[in-house]
Amino acid sequence: MSVEQGPGEGRSPYWGVPIARAIPAFVVAAYLTFTENHSSQVGLFVFGSYAVVASVIVAVLSARYVAVPATRRLCVAQGVIGLVLGVVALVFNTGGTPFFLYIVTLFGALTGFLELYCGLRSRTTKDHLAAKDWIAAGAFTALLALVFLVVPLDVVTAVGLFGGYAVMLGIYLVIGGLSLRWGPGPAASTSLSQETTL
Repeated sequence: MSVEQGPGEGRSPYWGVPIARAIPAFVVAAYLTFTENHSSQVGLFVFGSYAVVASVIVAVLSARYVAVPATRRLCVAQGVIGLVLGVVALVFNTGGTPFFLYIVTLFGALTGFLELYCGLRSRTTKDHLAAKDWIAAGAFTALLALVFLVVPLDVVTAVGLFGGYAVMLGIYLVIGGLSLRWGPGPAASTSLSQETTL
């Protein structure tokens, strides 16, 4: 027999993190949609700004809401890497198209792999509710790196592609955050598993 949960009980405390991460992604998407200047300098500035803000959100909020210490350290490392690359992009925002392609590829490969790995290793841990979102977001970010690495891109296409990545990631993060907010949490999952064993 399960204990009835009150409103808000059992939900994942991590639900606000993807929502917060979606905000800078939507800002990037909106800016690149309404500006005609898709130069490498604009690309580096927009990417750098996004990487700094999003990475601070990941590092700070993950340090608070990720339950498993090893996974928490990986999430903070992901944030630190993104922050460093974002600062580098802002400092050297006159580096040109090759530098823009390189820094976005590096960002996507490193942070995407870390987030994907966090998701895969968390499927059977206390952070399992967030695992599928980490897997999807990490794979999507790693895919961005792969496209930037293997597809010949001019700067206008590359900057536009980064804007497309930002809007798609933002939409997914909002959906993921709301799913964690309103979906069954740890208490509900435990109750269900106990019922099935009776």
